[in-house]
Amino acid sequence: MTEQPPDHVLAAFGLGSATSTPLGSGWEGGHRYGEVVLSMVADHARAAWSAKVRETLFVDGLRLARPVRSTDGRFVVSGWRADTYVAGSPEPRYDEVVSAAVRLHEATAKLERPRFLTQPPVAPWADVDVFVAADRAAWEDRPLHSLPSGARITPGSPDGQKSVELLNELAELRRPTRSPNQLVHGDLYGTVLFAGAAAPGITDITPYWRPTSWAAGVAVVDALSWGGADDGLIDRWEALPEWPQMLLRALMFRLAVHALHPRSTAAAFPGLARTTALVRLML
Repeated sequence: MTEQPPDHVLAAFGLGSATSTPLGSGWEGGHRYGEVVLSMVADHARAAWSAKVRETLFVDGLRLARPVRSTDGRFVVSGWRADTYVAGSPEPRYDEVVSAAVRLHEATAKLERPRFLTQPPVAPWADVDVFVAADRAAWEDRPLHSLPSGARITPGSPDGQKSVELLNELAELRRPTRSPNQLVHGDLYGTVLFAGAAAPGITDITPYWRPTSWAAGVAVVDALSWGGADDGLIDRWEALPEWPQMLLRALMFRLAVHALHPRSTAAAFPGLARTTALVRLML
């Protein structure tokens, strides 16, 4: 069971007497109170940034959860954020997820790079730093060689070591790219909500400063590795800019996450290995 928000957080968002309903992974284990959802945040700066962006961002064909401010105007109170409820649940409609990514990133192209995205990972790290380090590993000349002191590959994990081996092999297949970086949502798999024929819903934005095709590639890699997506998903989006190289870097990112994250499991590796074989075929 996910942690319940404390009474003072409920009061801060005007929800003192409301009854809660626990929600699933699309809301990161949040709790629904009527038309408001309270969710724990992993990083205050990122949560506040996402809320500020979603407060005014409009994306044609998408439903965005809007932030709910506390009674004193804050986006985050004691590690909790509040958002308007968006109906739906994750479904294996992966082409629609990639299409949603394309539309979302047309709208986020105007956003400036947040200052926190320029900061290096810090050890001993939290979840956020693992993903920062993995992101850099996919683009730096020597993957994982910029790890901060104190960071390490998941200890005693054969699949973690295999991930590093694949990561280094794939690094040799990279070629220079020209696509510009911009603000993208790098965690769309399993977080886009569907409710029948309604427009897809997005509850949060996990920010990265990378090309738009890379973010779409992460969603495709995840869908192929763990969502049972058909192999043709790769080919259906080959018109995206520099698609083979962006998909390659998205795969390297996920392999690095698997190698670095302390909660990685061996069960996740076979899917990544399968996707590696598919990506190699297109390079």
